[in-house]
Amino acid sequence: MLRRILTRLGPADAAVLGPGDDCAVLRTSGDLVVTTDTMIEGPDFRLAWHRGFELGWKLAATNLSDVASMGARPVALTLALACPRRTPVGLLEEIASGLDAACRSLAPGCGVVGGDLGTAPVLTGAVTALGDLEGRPPATRSGASPGDVVAYAGDLGLAGLGLSLLFRDGTEPDGTAHDRALARLREEHPAALTAQLAPSPPIALGAEAVRGGATAMMDVSDSLSLDAARLARASGARVSLDSQRLLAGFGLQRGERVPLEAMLTGGEDHGLLATFPRGARLPGGFREIGEVLEASGPEPAARSGKRDDVRVDGERYAPRGWDPYSLPLPGA
Repeated sequence: MLRRILTRLGPADAAVLGPGDDCAVLRTSGDLVVTTDTMIEGPDFRLAWHRGFELGWKLAATNLSDVASMGARPVALTLALACPRRTPVGLLEEIASGLDAACRSLAPGCGVVGGDLGTAPVLTGAVTALGDLEGRPPATRSGASPGDVVAYAGDLGLAGLGLSLLFRDGTEPDGTAHDRALARLREEHPAALTAQLAPSPPIALGAEAVRGGATAMMDVSDSLSLDAARLARASGARVSLDSQRLLAGFGLQRGERVPLEAMLTGGEDHGLLATFPRGARLPGGFREIGEVLEASGPEPAARSGKRDDVRVDGERYAPRGWDPYSLPLPGA
């Protein structure tokens, strides 16, 4: 099984020693960033919806975007994959092909350098991604200052729109997938379905943002409003979003109309949310969507039960977004 999987994986440029030993050996020019993410069948993906290639692509893309959000260049991935004993080896080969294709397309030079195989009641993948800062300081969530411009790069709201379409039209009443309905959705909403099933984050723009003076940055995986609130809290500030800028920049994406609410609450696009000093030239691909404000008054959030981390058009906005614990399990 391993031999069949490894033949589908290209090498990583940074690998001095790749798969086959107890550890891989990497050579980089700067500090390393490391991130790990787990995807579990049920709360995180549905094999009834995902093709194996798409799942492998998404496993890579969701981790590559985290590396990019720190301003690093992705150099290597490891994959731990656990699956039921009845899983066809062909599905694992498709996943490997998707992983490799995503690396080659989104982060050339990055590759899978090792991992693990095991058994589990449901298909589970855990990817660890490593990135090279190449002498740059890391971009963190905590560097935004009042007066900074808030900008975004990548798809916005498309993946959440795709997920809502899948739940609405891609399942039977008992929660199982309907093949004909899924084929129709793929034909009628290709951009939204692709954004959900096999996203393509703007990986190269992470390093560009740091070179362009980004003061803070993060991957938007749960929703723009939720992740903007996290950036605001980490920076001790507030984020104010402009609905007109959002609609002008992201209201029509690859032929798909995306409502404002989908932009604010849809998750899994894995775009880059960044802040830049006022007057800085935004790197190509980033669009201005708001500004950073001073933190609200001394009212303690814990006592009031209300936060004021995010505003939309000047009004307090309660962040909402992707939460795997709130989703129904297949058949539930």
